[in-house]
Order: sequence, then structure tokens, then C-alpha cells
Amino acid sequence: MIKTPLTVFGAEKLRQELQQLKNIERPAVIAAIAEARSYGDLSENAEYDAAKERQSFIEGRILEVENKLANAQIIDPKQLDADGRVVFGATVELEDLETSEIVTYQIVGDDEADLKEGKISISSPISRALIGKFAGDIAEVQAPGGLREYEILDVRYI
Repeated sequence: MIKTPLTVFGAEKLRQELQQLKNIERPAVIAAIAEARSYGDLSENAEYDAAKERQSFIEGRILEVENKLANAQIIDPKQLDADGRVVFGATVELEDLETSEIVTYQIVGDDEADLKEGKISISSPISRALIGKFAGDIAEVQAPGGLREYEILDVRYI
């Protein structure tokens, strides 16, 4: 089985979602199904159909989250000793050599990626270009708008 990298924070978010689904969402949809059944004829009962559809979604998501957690390789960036190299979990400060714009990204798992929070997926083109490099190196990224060059200013494990 292939292990999927996940930060400690990402794993905790998935655990919280799983708890929410199992302890709040699942009982609520079971109650909604019971209430819809009390209305009688199920063949023309829109509330029942909607509740069953919601139940199917919740059960599917529970299985998905459980599988992600079971197959996760949880990595704590604070425990990394990569000698300044860009690796999964690292926070990297970059300067776009064309625009001089400085950005900071943390390289995280696919499920945790959120550009608004400065978290980019390990499988993104920019992450793939950064992995293995050090501060001072230049990373060339093939972006939709063409080739972009970034200088790595700093690599932190936070």
C-alpha cells in the first residue's frame, strides 16, 4: 500500500472531520430518515430521498477519510532534519525573479493544499521544482503562462 504524506496539522483536521461526520452528521441524517419515514408512502417522499442521498454521501466520506488516515505517513515538519533542503512539510520563501514578488509556501499533502493559506500540494509543479533544492538555488517552474523562475530565499521547518 502506498503511503500518502500528510502533515500533523492535516491529519488532525481529517480526524476532526471524521469525528464530526460520525458523531454529529450521521446521527442527524438517521433521525431525518426516521422522520421522513413517518410521513408514510416512501415512493413519493422527497424528504426521504434527500435524507437517503445525504446518508450515502456521509458514509462515503467517512470511508474516504478513514482510508486517508489509514494510508497516511504523518510528518511533523518541526522534527525534520533536512539540512536546509526543501522537503515535504518545509516552509519555503521564494522570490519571483521576473516580478520581484516574495511569497511563502508550505509544501503539504494533496488534501491539505490551500493557496489562500500558503499551502501548496506536494504534487504541484512548483513543489516538484522546489523539492531537493536549498536556499540560494533557482527553481524553474513550467507554469500555464510559461516558464517562471524563483529564487529560494529561505527554507524553514515549522
